[in-house]
Amino acid sequence: RVVESGGGLVHSGGSLRLSCTASGAISSIYSVEWHRQTPGKRREWVAMFTSAPTTNYTDSVKGRFIASRDGAKNTWFLQMNSLKPEDTAVYYCNLRTLLVPETWGQGTQVTVSS
Repeated sequence: RVVESGGGLVHSGGSLRLSCTASGAISSIYSVEWHRQTPGKRREWVAMFTSAPTTNYTDSVKGRFIASRDGAKNTWFLQMNSLKPEDTAVYYCNLRTLLVPETWGQGTQVTVSS
């Protein structure tokens, strides 16, 4: 099970840090992905933190978002800086492991006001 937290309301240009915490014994982790979705649109991949570790980002957030991990706590973070109104969405994390290809969280709302 994974749980996201850290969403909220912020002004344009502000920052938020999302957390994704996995519970239970976890092994053979491939990656944690961050996705976002707005009403009426398909879920969009935003960022990924792999076990290597490496990070990848969609073009619209490069230079503004940073994915990281606290390995000791099985918690992953998405630091979001210079937020824009178009970043407004529900953000989800997806944990990928060898045994369980996908485990999605419930999502956390991020709202950026102009």
